[in-house]
Amino acid sequence: MKRTSRFVESFKDFSFALPALAFMIIFIYYPLANSFYLSFTNWNMTKPTKKFVGIDNYTYLLSSETFYKVLKVTFTYTILDVLLTLGIGLLLALLFNVASKFFDFMRAVLFMPYYISMVIVSMIFLWIFNPQYGLANEVIGMLGLEPVKWLTNPTTALWVLIIVSVWKGVGFAMIIFIAGLRSIPLEYYEASSIDGANKWWQFWKITLPLLSPITLFLVVTNFISSMQVFQSVDIMTNGGPLEATKAMVYWIYDMAFAEFRTGRASALVIIFFFIIILLTLLQMFVSRKKVHYEG
Repeated sequence: MKRTSRFVESFKDFSFALPALAFMIIFIYYPLANSFYLSFTNWNMTKPTKKFVGIDNYTYLLSSETFYKVLKVTFTYTILDVLLTLGIGLLLALLFNVASKFFDFMRAVLFMPYYISMVIVSMIFLWIFNPQYGLANEVIGMLGLEPVKWLTNPTTALWVLIIVSVWKGVGFAMIIFIAGLRSIPLEYYEASSIDGANKWWQFWKITLPLLSPITLFLVVTNFISSMQVFQSVDIMTNGGPLEATKAMVYWIYDMAFAEFRTGRASALVIIFFFIIILLTLLQMFVSRKKVHYEG
């Protein structure tokens, strides 16, 4: 009877997780498994048959110059986006970590873009960086500079996408950093002040180490999000000019739904999936000795 009752209780507890588990199987694990299967075929969605081609799709992609060019664009975007978002977010957190109505309002204003759809944000910045009547060229025109073709210049197009992402995500990073700052006991700063430490020393020796768990969380989540950039690329540049903004997810989409090379696109999905997993695990491993937990 005891074993039966324990089994019933265990099954009852497990049953609460069944809806979430079913959701993950249907919308995550099954599509991933199906993509893995399709990656070994030459299916193009217009034919009912799926011709098995082995590892030909993987061989083609890994020997393609476009693959490494797109990977470079994706990594460049991701690294700059993460560094700028977290760096500016931390700076804003230090500036606005003050209890007052004015600073509460400013924090709300800075956090607001996080809730705006990336589609809407992209449309706004598409107007701002319009070469003919955009606000950006109006401002630099007042400074006596020549107008810039922001989104048709390979040098500036990727930077525009980074600015869009940073503007949207920096408020979230600021709020998370502020939560971390307020969790640091004031006794640490008081004790260090008695020992003669200045603000700069306190920042490097107390604030940054104790913010490391939150920093790790933001690095990992922003890294994964930035690696999957798609909407801003699709709306603002279509991967151009000269493939200067052709990120990995946009290339997958273009390959699957424009070129109808579903098998090859599925192989690219699997390769990209393992790249993200390996780099995330590497971040976790490297940060193991650098993350300090209080107490």
